[in-house]
Amino acid sequence: MKSNEQLSRTQLDLIAKLKSSGQPFILDSEDQPSDEYAHFYFLGTHEGNEVLFDTVLYTLRMQHESELFEIAEQKAAEHFPDYNSVQDDGDENGSANNPGSLEEEIGLYMAEIMAELEEEGEVKVKEHVELDLQHDCGIGLDVGLNLEKITPKNIERFIEEFNADTLVLDDGLFSFQNHSEPEKP
Repeated sequence: MKSNEQLSRTQLDLIAKLKSSGQPFILDSEDQPSDEYAHFYFLGTHEGNEVLFDTVLYTLRMQHESELFEIAEQKAAEHFPDYNSVQDDGDENGSANNPGSLEEEIGLYMAEIMAELEEEGEVKVKEHVELDLQHDCGIGLDVGLNLEKITPKNIERFIEEFNADTLVLDDGLFSFQNHSEPEKP
């Protein structure tokens, strides 16, 4: 881990802000949290040193939907030769500038693929914590948990268990059906 001389100004500022806040975490000011996602910073230890953890925490439902979408995108790119050029015509928010019949057809195709994958339970996700020791701002954590919502209380519980090394992840595989309860095979 980096010494204080090697920490970036951003890291030092975030550490100072965390310590002065008296709170266990601070949300990233550039990302808007939702019921299924939060980007936040907290202090912990790694290899005996105090470090800043730059953390993205999301629900397994969100991860599941994201993986369904990625597979549908891949299949759409294979099925529609012009798919990539349609995607490139979008604005910076990902919206098509000139929506037309091809975009509509691709959207319907992707929705159908996602529904089939969902119905067949083809995509399974599981709880995880992935560390990125080469992260720009401290240590990066990518965390997926089987939670209904990401709340401040859930974030605090995660930090407490992570820092105490008592976090227990469910190694079961989960699949979700159109905003229903998770199914465990």
